[in-house]
Amino acid sequence: MESVENTATESNNTPAQPSPVARALTPWLGSALAVIGLLWASGIAVDFGIDIIAEQVMGSVLGIAFAIIFLNVPVHPKFAGTLPWYDAIASLVGFGIGAYLFYRYPFLLLNFSYIPIETTIVGVIMVGLTTEALRRTAGMGLCIVLLSFFVYAFFADLIPGKLQGRAMAPVQFFSFLGIDTTGILGIPLTIITEVVIIFIFLGQVLLRSGGSEFFTDVAAAIMGRSRGGSAKIAVVASGLFGSISGSAVSNVASTGVITIPLMRQGGYSRPVAAAIEAVASTGGQIMPPIMGAAAFLMAELLEIRYQEVVVAAILPALLYYISVFLQADLVAGKTGIKPVPEDQIPPLVRVIKEGWYFTVPFIVLITALFSWNLPPETSALLGAGSIVVLGMLMTYKGQKLTLPTLMMCIRKTGEMSVDILVIGATAGMIIGILDATGLSFGLTFLLVQVGEGNLFLLLGLTAIICIILGMGMPTTAIYFLLAVLATPPLIELGVEPIAAHLFVLYFGLMSMITPPVALAAFTAAKLAEASPVATAMAACRFGWPAFVVPFLFVIAPNLIMMGEPLDIAIVFVTAIAGIWFASAGMIGFFKGALSPFQRAAYIIGGLGLLLPSQAFAEAYWVEIGGGVLCGVILIVERTSKKRPAEAA
Repeated sequence: MESVENTATESNNTPAQPSPVARALTPWLGSALAVIGLLWASGIAVDFGIDIIAEQVMGSVLGIAFAIIFLNVPVHPKFAGTLPWYDAIASLVGFGIGAYLFYRYPFLLLNFSYIPIETTIVGVIMVGLTTEALRRTAGMGLCIVLLSFFVYAFFADLIPGKLQGRAMAPVQFFSFLGIDTTGILGIPLTIITEVVIIFIFLGQVLLRSGGSEFFTDVAAAIMGRSRGGSAKIAVVASGLFGSISGSAVSNVASTGVITIPLMRQGGYSRPVAAAIEAVASTGGQIMPPIMGAAAFLMAELLEIRYQEVVVAAILPALLYYISVFLQADLVAGKTGIKPVPEDQIPPLVRVIKEGWYFTVPFIVLITALFSWNLPPETSALLGAGSIVVLGMLMTYKGQKLTLPTLMMCIRKTGEMSVDILVIGATAGMIIGILDATGLSFGLTFLLVQVGEGNLFLLLGLTAIICIILGMGMPTTAIYFLLAVLATPPLIELGVEPIAAHLFVLYFGLMSMITPPVALAAFTAAKLAEASPVATAMAACRFGWPAFVVPFLFVIAPNLIMMGEPLDIAIVFVTAIAGIWFASAGMIGFFKGALSPFQRAAYIIGGLGLLLPSQAFAEAYWVEIGGGVLCGVILIVERTSKKRPAEAA
């Protein structure tokens, strides 16, 4: 989850320096935001019988987020480093409206219909601040999407055709969105405050106590001696740390500073090294058990157990990382990249002995979720508490969690939460408009009609929409928005609900490596001093299975653990083989360099193997044909390589 410090950028993409006032106030505001979120997630208010409702906490947290944003992110980059009077006022108003809601919200909620002037004023302030904060943090693109919903809300009754709805009067519009529990202070903001903030804190504590170095060292000890070991280290380390970081960009920034130079030293080109890191970091957001906190949000929105989400997500995530791993190996074979030098590979026993305690929060988290059946926020709090205690007692590579470092973790947690809080408030407004106007039904009906004769057409349109809407947003924000807008039509057409939610999550995340706004790829390119466009294009090549696999688990749910165990195993194994052969054809290397004919045959055969036999009636024969074609080409390749060796 990106920090607000990274949102304010100069035109040359260098971080903007905040004003002296912002530098003085932001640490205190960030710490207050994090403390409120952590205390609320801990349930201490309930334990002590404190009479506070969730919306009071949501309002206060959002008010602090407004204050941080308007202090740090200027209305235009040319004003960076200063604090114009209007930003100072906006910051004060934002903080004030948060405090006002904390104090006044119970009365506003109970007397909603009797005090229209007060609720309208509060709504105008909340909607206005949220919209401008969204523009400053997420960019104009998403802001235009939100404004389009605003226009629809006022003129819904004038829209012809299936999208006609109930128009909202201005008083109703602002009062409803600002005060009602299905507006700004709705489910998205509630889940972010209760669940996401604690996971940001867990990631910060792990990072500041040396966790990213530990994961990198474990990966180096296991993978360093194999061909292309430097890239495999990046894949494993980024996958391990990315699951908890909650942001592909943050993951690139934290692990990429180690893995990208290592890959460059190993022989990978700048764009390829940056692309591997970007793809591996992005994949952490779909890797159970945490999935960048998306797993818990998905379970909440689907109203199913968290364990069901983990089970469904595990095979697609494994396919994603296996594909990146295999492609890194094939590129290494093609370009002659050697293993990591022995003197740079730490002994695995020593690494585990020195950093074993970094595994404890994961063990605590999984045990609390699966064995003790505790809610996600409580489980994450226990996991974070365990690493706080152990991090203060243990040292890894000279890094130890001291009290000042812990305070920094709390401050950073608050600062890094502001963007996602604003996105959550935005998602709440969109949900409120969809419900109040009836647009949710009309939009679903229209898209269902589009896909009525062709599910693949609807899936393709949904994938494109997800990539566009996901541009520039952190994982949880991407998922929230797309779960509201894109999943209902898919579910209406008979797609398994969890498959629909995973589908939009995957394609929303692909915006991180897909031009023109490939934030993860561009961040990695900057670290590698590579061309951003070349890096993004290479990342799309390495991440190509992520554009294909979601279609497969929608049409054949075996890949999300639905069906007989034997069928699930067969689909998974053939998918691995298909990805391997198709990747070999794309890269042009398998056991050796491939001819154009061999490359084409491997691609065609690999895609045939990748297609699940349950997809349609004739898919079984397509899968067999693909396997036979790849097998024949493999035999020919091995035979042709053997003959010159025997002659020699």
